[in-house]
Amino acid sequence: MVETPPSCWSRTNVSKRGATFTAPEKFELPFEGKLSPNNRWVIMAELIPWDDFEEEYAKLFSAEKGAPAKLFRMALGTLIIKEKLGTSDRETIEQIRENPYLQYFIGLNCYQQEPPLESSMLVHFRKRIDGELINKINKKIVKREIDKSDKEVKKKDCLQEKGEKIKNKGKLILDATCAPADIKYPTDLGIFNQARIETERIIDNLYKPLRVKLRKNPRTSRKIARKEYLKVAKKRKVSYQERRKAIGKQLKYLKKNLGNIEDLIQAGASLENLSKRQKNCLETIKKVYEQQQSMWENKTQSVPQRIVSLTQPHIRPIVRGKAGKPIDFGAKLSVSCVDNYVFLYKISWENFNESCHLKEQVEKYKETFGYYPESVHVDKIYRTRENRNWCKERGIRISGPKLGRPPKNVSEEEKKQAHSDECFRNAIEGKFGQAKRRFSLNLVMTKLPETSITSIAITFLVVNLSKLLRQFLSLFLSLFTNNRTGELIKPPFINFDYTLNNFYVLKLIDLSENSWSKVA
Repeated sequence: MVETPPSCWSRTNVSKRGATFTAPEKFELPFEGKLSPNNRWVIMAELIPWDDFEEEYAKLFSAEKGAPAKLFRMALGTLIIKEKLGTSDRETIEQIRENPYLQYFIGLNCYQQEPPLESSMLVHFRKRIDGELINKINKKIVKREIDKSDKEVKKKDCLQEKGEKIKNKGKLILDATCAPADIKYPTDLGIFNQARIETERIIDNLYKPLRVKLRKNPRTSRKIARKEYLKVAKKRKVSYQERRKAIGKQLKYLKKNLGNIEDLIQAGASLENLSKRQKNCLETIKKVYEQQQSMWENKTQSVPQRIVSLTQPHIRPIVRGKAGKPIDFGAKLSVSCVDNYVFLYKISWENFNESCHLKEQVEKYKETFGYYPESVHVDKIYRTRENRNWCKERGIRISGPKLGRPPKNVSEEEKKQAHSDECFRNAIEGKFGQAKRRFSLNLVMTKLPETSITSIAITFLVVNLSKLLRQFLSLFLSLFTNNRTGELIKPPFINFDYTLNNFYVLKLIDLSENSWSKVA
């Protein structure tokens, strides 16, 4: 939406939507101070190409209808702050209101005591900025940082013009993990009890307009059903026969409630009396009843697309086979790692075999960097005969032992290579640990499928930004360190040109546009 921005949005370079952002030294503070250019939020703001995606974000809005939309920098910046600090939506807004660096990060050019937006806006931001857009931003940031120097790029272009084959470069790590959702551990009896309670509330709401026509409320046996549920739920150990008998009883109670709902509708009740949440819940309960009825009749413990939560019916059980936690309930992710930067390839609520995506992920690597990787480091599930032959045709070495019976004699070189490959593959496990321990991948608190995907994608974006920030700060320390002796030197002898060259080679700054050249 093209709207006139507030007075606090200004910058020397004007974006396509008319919004302007300021440099950190020009940010207006009430106590006449200046923002430090060495602050982590100022550095991260320089690393993100806000303007490149402003136009794509603006297409979601109308230029004629509705209130002025928040800028892309404010939307994405707020989500990054929430993930980086690990706070709730409300606490995130409070942090932004109190911190001038956070206000600069989201695009304001002067400090304001009033919150720039409401906490409920974060839900709309997560719906508008989908996972695909965040993955594009993540790719662009990382590609800019790990690209070769301009001379090597020109050399590669010359080789392409001559028709010569480009050699494979780099190493690619592939793996999959699960992002658990915030739900109660599901049991069949627990789901039945919750479904029964929800249907009883729906019956009460549908009966209210028919009190004159129908003298009595439909009989639900809610007290008896609850006693039958608690009789089994309170036991520490329940036998198979007791559990099956209890499930059979709860099936009958739920079937009776669903029949009462149909009778009320035929008597004149309308589903319009129900809220949107109750309508969705009713449809979910019908599917749960069909699935549980099928499992009870066939005496099985699994069914396709099994629902484990009434409030989040998109969540599925993901069997992982890990010690201590064989099953997770959430989204399964397929992730790649290049030079300690992580890329989110696929998110699915259904379980899938990650080995089927090896070819596509390698092709994505070529599409991003212009050449195939020299080696692909994966675990056992990826090392299928089809994947090995495909990699061999393209000159890509796949880690791990060969298929078939292991040889009797293994050379020391092969042992060393196998050990090196396994150690190198551990990098992606470390990234999973960082995303789950430091950030929110271990428990996704969002409830909708689209907002959950956005939240997961934001996590990997912040992981990469954190790595870039550490890299930048380590290089910044070289301003005060002698590179040969490692001893501290006096400020008058700081080699600014050398440090700026380091920043420029690693693509951390652009001397032609970035304000860091002025700071140094």
